[in-house]
Amino acid sequence: MKALCYHGKEDVRIDNVPDPKIEDPQDVIIKVTSTAICGSDLHIYGDLMPTMKKGDVLGHEFMGEVVEVGKDVKTLKIGDRVVVPFTIACGNCQYCDDDLYSLCDNSNPNEELCKENLGHSISGLFGFSHMLGGFSGGQAEYVRVPYADVGPIKVPDSLTDEQSLFLSDIFPTGYMGAENADIKSGDTVAIWGCGPVGQFAIQSAWMLGAKRVIAIDVVKERLDMAEKHGKAEVIRTVDADEVYTQLMEMTKGKGPDCCIDAVGAEAHGAEGFKKNLNSSQPDALAQIFKSCKKAGNVSIPGVYLGKVDGLPFGMAMNKSLNLKMGQTHMQHYLEPLLKKVEEGKIDPSFIITHRMKLEDAPEAYKKFRNKEDGCVKVVLTP
Repeated sequence: MKALCYHGKEDVRIDNVPDPKIEDPQDVIIKVTSTAICGSDLHIYGDLMPTMKKGDVLGHEFMGEVVEVGKDVKTLKIGDRVVVPFTIACGNCQYCDDDLYSLCDNSNPNEELCKENLGHSISGLFGFSHMLGGFSGGQAEYVRVPYADVGPIKVPDSLTDEQSLFLSDIFPTGYMGAENADIKSGDTVAIWGCGPVGQFAIQSAWMLGAKRVIAIDVVKERLDMAEKHGKAEVIRTVDADEVYTQLMEMTKGKGPDCCIDAVGAEAHGAEGFKKNLNSSQPDALAQIFKSCKKAGNVSIPGVYLGKVDGLPFGMAMNKSLNLKMGQTHMQHYLEPLLKKVEEGKIDPSFIITHRMKLEDAPEAYKKFRNKEDGCVKVVLTP
């Protein structure tokens, strides 16, 4: 089959690789019908993710049709149309029992390698590094999906791929980011970073009762989307002093009640917040610590990869800020968020700016990384 494979820094290629096979009775094989490029993929593209190997198949946002089923799979059959969460979870360990699926004890076969990097093992992830399982991703024609009774969710015929695809990652990630901010009715919510996760955090903040949503970025097409689709107020600068001044003016000196860091380790940015794994300058998080109201809530859905330098942690401690963060517990959110899409409360396809073929993925990565041609989100079709 054809698949997009990692070959080193800023080097991804369409290769011919072996078709996936059932390796465990709980596996299914998916024929991919739609897949997307995520900001986290750019961490790999920029060679910031440790334990990658040449030839690894990329991609963790995908959906498709079940074409083969392991003998122990009970919930899926051949022909089912499904969207697959990027986290892989067993459904039986203590963390899964507690709905903390991204911390699954059993789905990462490279537990010891993960412990070396993180101190403990977390769940396996599709299309990421070998410390996170080395699972082949979905930027391919076919993909093997382990623990198939726990992960994939059936998609009704009434919804298109484009309405459903982002249940694989960015819609639940934005929603959990907003939920972790503990938004109360009437709160003012400020969101740093208006990429895809930031856009869904904006949408989710309204769903959770926000009175005002303020979006902070410097990329025009992102801010335009935040205004048009997110109905957010916007701050069109990432200069620390200007952001703080504007937020104080907008909140009469109080600061936002809830702040969301949807930037993370965005080392690829041609503009705006810039970081890298070895020398992270956590600009967005530093601004949040300064701007958030006293005893305010800080949520961090943005992915961080290593150490961060110069973080003003004393601000957070002395202001009694509440911090919550983590990889998304995807399986917890799939059913309720699918229902919101079915009920017409949100159409996630608004985020798509570019539609391309899988064979054009290397070009798509460059376009997405460089923010060319107003590129916010790319969907690829095999």
